Amino acid sequence: MFIGEYRHTIDSKKRLALPIKFRKELGNKITITRGFENCLVIYPQKEWQITSDKLGKLPVSQFEARGYARIMLAGAMEVELDKLGRILIPEYLKEYADLKKSVVVCGIFNRLEIWNDKKWDTYKGKMEKEVGDLADKLKELGI
Repeated sequence: MFIGEYRHTIDSKKRLALPIKFRKELGNKITITRGFENCLVIYPQKEWQITSDKLGKLPVSQFEARGYARIMLAGAMEVELDKLGRILIPEYLKEYADLKKSVVVCGIFNRLEIWNDKKWDTYKGKMEKEVGDLADKLKELGI
């Protein structure tokens, strides 16, 4: 399980070192794709297989399903971690997430999210203020 928030930098060769505590569970190959709120999502291969299977089963006759599958699957890239746990993020994904030098890597149960550090701080601040309201809305889901 991935949990926690880690601040990292993208080096001069455009590589991002993933947090050490996640590397064993991630394995050598990961899949990175677009996420919600303009972050990136990293899946270990096992989790990506589950997610991509679900995407592949969405009805192609439904406009929203087609669009969502296209964005998630066409934007996905398999990436290998080097010996030091670094990855090279494709340029189109860095642009999507507006990644600069400083980023935040968040553990979100079965995946990681990579955020522009300023966007993460803004998003987190907003969610922290609304956490009570969110909990009320999610109680129907057993939260």
